[in-house]
Amino acid sequence: QVRLVESGGGLVQPGGSLALSCAASGFTFSRFTMGWYRQAPGKERELVTEITAAGGSTKYADSVKDRFTASRDNTKNTVYLQMNSLKPEDTAVYYCRARWLGVVYDYWGQGTQVTVSS
Repeated sequence: QVRLVESGGGLVQPGGSLALSCAASGFTFSRFTMGWYRQAPGKERELVTEITAAGGSTKYADSVKDRFTASRDNTKNTVYLQMNSLKPEDTAVYYCRARWLGVVYDYWGQGTQVTVSS
């Protein structure tokens, strides 16, 4: 059974930091491109960052460059998102995604809420 379980969300003040984790099981994690997406109320889901299977390449949305850092540990089947200098506009539900062969294999987590507010 495929599972992606996000954790680490919560409430943080502007300028603060949060670290998200996504624990994967039920598939060969090391083959998959892993991504973090987010969806704010009333908005479409958008890509935050994506990291290739071996972790050699990572891309970021312009809105989070230089503030967010994605990483993965293929020995622990886990992908991480370190979020620094958080802004109110970063408030959203953050989802973990695993995909392989384009979107032939495409799995999503249930999401974790991140709220940036004073």
